[in-house]
Amino acid sequence: MEPESLKDVFDKAFNEISQVRELSTPTLTPREVGTIMTVSTDIATVSGLPNVGYEELVKFPGEVFGIAFNVDEKEIGVVLLGEYSHLHAGDEVERTGRVMDIVVGEGLLGRVIDPLGRPLDGKGSVISSKRLPIERPSAHIMDRAPVKVPLQTGIKVIDALIPIGRGQRELILGDRQTGKTAIAIDTILNQRDYNVLCVYCAIGQRASAVARTVATLREKGAMKYTVVVVTEGNDPSGLTYIAPYAATSIAEYFMEAGRDVLIVYDDLTNHARAYRELSLLLRRPPGREAYPGDIFYIHSRLLERATHLLKELGGGSLTALPIIETEAQNISAYIPTNLISITDGQIYLSPSLFELGVLPAVDVGKSVSRVGGKAQLAAYRGVAGDLKLAYSQFEELEAFTRFGARLDENTRQIIEHGRRIRDILKQPEFSPVPVPEQILILLALDARLFDSVPLDQMAEAEHSLREAVTDIPAEVRERFNADAELSDKDRETILEIARRALERFQPESKPISKPEVKTESKSEPEDQIESESKPEN
Repeated sequence: MEPESLKDVFDKAFNEISQVRELSTPTLTPREVGTIMTVSTDIATVSGLPNVGYEELVKFPGEVFGIAFNVDEKEIGVVLLGEYSHLHAGDEVERTGRVMDIVVGEGLLGRVIDPLGRPLDGKGSVISSKRLPIERPSAHIMDRAPVKVPLQTGIKVIDALIPIGRGQRELILGDRQTGKTAIAIDTILNQRDYNVLCVYCAIGQRASAVARTVATLREKGAMKYTVVVVTEGNDPSGLTYIAPYAATSIAEYFMEAGRDVLIVYDDLTNHARAYRELSLLLRRPPGREAYPGDIFYIHSRLLERATHLLKELGGGSLTALPIIETEAQNISAYIPTNLISITDGQIYLSPSLFELGVLPAVDVGKSVSRVGGKAQLAAYRGVAGDLKLAYSQFEELEAFTRFGARLDENTRQIIEHGRRIRDILKQPEFSPVPVPEQILILLALDARLFDSVPLDQMAEAEHSLREAVTDIPAEVRERFNADAELSDKDRETILEIARRALERFQPESKPISKPEVKTESKSEPEDQIESESKPEN
């Protein structure tokens, strides 16, 4: 067969091109384009997008995106989500036809990202095949299961007196530098053995504080089950505003897959301030403390997404720990009262306790969990009620001792017992206590085994007691986590182990030298009486 000539090859190629051209029909894709009217701090005013929807994503030159916030008749107010110094009046703006979304999936575990899904840890782009909108409706009431499974924080005062359940929303509030973030980080560290995934959302934090937190999570091995979403203080207010919603969508992906998830919002005070700034720039009418009227709604629709799903829907849970900062211990300010009414309880950190060195500085009187003992292991419920009552009595009576009031024996015993409760509830940072050790300590405390231990030896006595937890029979330790009631025999076994561990800290274990001193002291007055009586005779 003769080879084809070059002319035949060209003719064949052109014929095929002609056939393809005749078969194809061009389609016109309309593109709605607007124009920037003004650009100011974190805000742009755009005209020429008549069909744009509320919270729709719009695209600016230089791959900068924004969210349509104010949709008026002749113009729209757009919140900018990136660096906007290169934008000018007259630049084109394009609709995207979608709302703001975020990458989700297993590939995010161990990563540090911003609310747009861009990596901040230098490990390359995030690999994921799915995206979810940052604003999603919360689960229907009929799709929610009761909150019954505890979320162990590893912090004695919280697990015993202010229990948190999976699917609960527990507010952490207090003044600056009182240890709010430390409680949240301790809770994340304690989830290593409980198969709970964590999302830490830093909202408008200092870069140094975020770097320190991430370094702690890496050092303790917690990053392998944690996603960190970060906005720093110098980021645009729009990024700060969308950060908690983006983090919640990431957490919801795991919850809907049947996983238990913990999310920390640190903190929503910065989130509220960012929203106030955006609202004022968009000329929305200010309300109390210059916050817009819908400030309650932006937080309620965020925290309502935390829940525990029914088993038919996978049984996953999303537990929220929002953090807010109070000013001068004013928990009746606008934002704190809003969030207290939205959440299922609060953990209040007292500056006065912090100054006294009582860490964590949890004020038990002002803290509450509205789920209560329903989300607590049965072994805790046996001691928590009496412990909280004794601690509250102590706090009330302690005020009288400052005035030098004379106390009866019963009051003195309550105060001494309360001091040991407060001392035993102290806990160093980043050192969660396992459940068996907590229960052993709390049972010994409830049985007043610490009352005869000197206060300066309490830390050593607690350490000795924690080491003795290995002596508890395995079947008894299994009942701790199985949420089974402890029998009288179990309690007696545990208390006997506690007595042996604390035996060397009891006054009886010291060498008996005091009685001899007492007899000598008694004989001295008798000799003095005799010597005084002789001259009279």
